[in-house]
Amino acid sequence: MPDHEVGNVVSLKFKNQPRQQIPAVFREWLYASGSLTQQLTDLADGQFRVQPLKEHFQRLSFENASWMGMPHQHTSWVRESYLYGCDEQPWVKAKSIFPILSLQKRARIFQHIGSKPIGWLLFQRTNPHCERRVIYLEDGWTRQSCYTWHGCKFIVQETFLPAFQQYIENQQA
Repeated sequence: MPDHEVGNVVSLKFKNQPRQQIPAVFREWLYASGSLTQQLTDLADGQFRVQPLKEHFQRLSFENASWMGMPHQHTSWVRESYLYGCDEQPWVKAKSIFPILSLQKRARIFQHIGSKPIGWLLFQRTNPHCERRVIYLEDGWTRQSCYTWHGCKFIVQETFLPAFQQYIENQQA
């Protein structure tokens, strides 16, 4: 079960976004601290896998650049993937955004992890500083975490998909 301690959590409502009430089933997951990789692995009795979807370079959005204190024209490396527990359907859609400046430092290891989970490296013998935003996107409830890890800043976005909600609800029934 996720731990509820998170530094600096902000729930945001973006322009033209309908006001949504966070379902109780998601609340603890959206605000949990620590490794989502480990939490999903625990929930799925040891089963967990990452399916990378695409990796590419793109400019930081103005919003994300501001959040990380980076120039908005700065380029970032983006990794998109699905996270699976013990179901055939993905539980989480993940998107990680690493500014190039971070990849030139210690965080460069994240660019070459393939199908390994980012949480496996991020939380290994460390507890990085985390600022979090919770929002509702088209794909579902999402937590965006801005991590500071060994002086490197980057964003990890995790959207909880319908298969995850169904699994959780079935476990509670």
